[in-house]
Amino acid sequence: MNILWLQASGCGGCTMSLLCAEAPGLFDLLEDAGLCFLWHPSLSVESGAEVRALLDRIEAGAQPLDILCVEGAIARGPRGTGRFQMLAGTGRSMLETVTRLAPLARHVVAVGSCAAFGGMTSAGGNPSDATGLQYEGTHEGGILPPEFRARDGLPVVNVAGCPTHPGWVTETLMLLGGSALAAGDLDRFGRPRFYADHLVHHGCSRNEYYEYKASARTPGEIGCMMEHMGCIGTQAVGDCNIRPWNGSGSCTSGGYACIACTAPEFEEPRHPYSETPKIGGIPVGLPSDMPKAWFMALASLSKAATPERIRRNAASDRIEVPPRSGCRSDDAAGGRPVQPGRGGSRGSSGGGGGRCDGGAGECAALPRLRAHARGPRSPRRTDHHAADLRDLLDQPVGRGSARSARRWVSRLHRRASGWRR
Repeated sequence: MNILWLQASGCGGCTMSLLCAEAPGLFDLLEDAGLCFLWHPSLSVESGAEVRALLDRIEAGAQPLDILCVEGAIARGPRGTGRFQMLAGTGRSMLETVTRLAPLARHVVAVGSCAAFGGMTSAGGNPSDATGLQYEGTHEGGILPPEFRARDGLPVVNVAGCPTHPGWVTETLMLLGGSALAAGDLDRFGRPRFYADHLVHHGCSRNEYYEYKASARTPGEIGCMMEHMGCIGTQAVGDCNIRPWNGSGSCTSGGYACIACTAPEFEEPRHPYSETPKIGGIPVGLPSDMPKAWFMALASLSKAATPERIRRNAASDRIEVPPRSGCRSDDAAGGRPVQPGRGGSRGSSGGGGGRCDGGAGECAALPRLRAHARGPRSPRRTDHHAADLRDLLDQPVGRGSARSARRWVSRLHRRASGWRR
């Protein structure tokens, strides 16, 4: 199966990323899969008259075209002519060339977010009137109409990313080559679901800090970057932390916040990428499928239960307090085992560093926990609940009252849906 690759308005970064494919490398992989380039502007030796002749043969039907890959957005300016970007030596715009070739291809692939949605090329007022192939941002219809289908019946396959992961491109091409990619394998924005059904959050090396809402505040700190530093990996699609880049890396593991580069309109976040927008101290963007009230309740409980080891490490650029083996928890100073509680308890559950009243008795946190769980649903009480919950687990629950605590926490979670969303 052959591939014609065109580079439109963009930086060429998706080709640079593609060349980083490894184990196997790009060319070995394509050869083994029975795929070959008819032409790639950066990788092929043909140029000038040879390329013009190839394009003429494709349009005349003498040369079948299996996969048309377009990298970069398509400039429609000025005034819809597309002549802001000409295909060198042809006298035709890239806009005209792509609209002529797309109906002739068995499959059309938009490589990168610029080709898929407009991406960075369409940012900042979009003076070239750049757009994606079949989407303009989140709206259907780019240079190709929403009803466009390639010869084998699929819409444009949007391998979004800025740049896109080399594995996403090669896997898409192999699936198309094996007739193994159907319409049901694409999400609502035409992205292959083998990577779009994942979140960047999955497999993130900072997940332990996220669980306790132990947050980084400045670049270089190893805590979670969601609360203060703009990371939206809990909302962004992609398997970046499951399928590492260059064998080992990702944005978050390298200390940079996820900016959801696989999503339409990520280029215009309306706030600095490295800052988390908030209202009343609460992040505007919350994790996918998470109601606001639930997030407030869980975040408050998590912060109250944060081990000192995690709290201190989150604000450091390296591990300062290693985990201790053979003890249930660390005390507030970090590093000394908490002694078992009195009253028959074998030990505390290790919440916020204080002591439980005893294994057989009731923990001091439980009355307050019950009060919250039984409390009113009035939205006016939301801030009061959220503030008070931060201190709720100052004293960890001992073994004797753990079952009761779990019951009231569960009830609290159920009632959270009645708080302000």
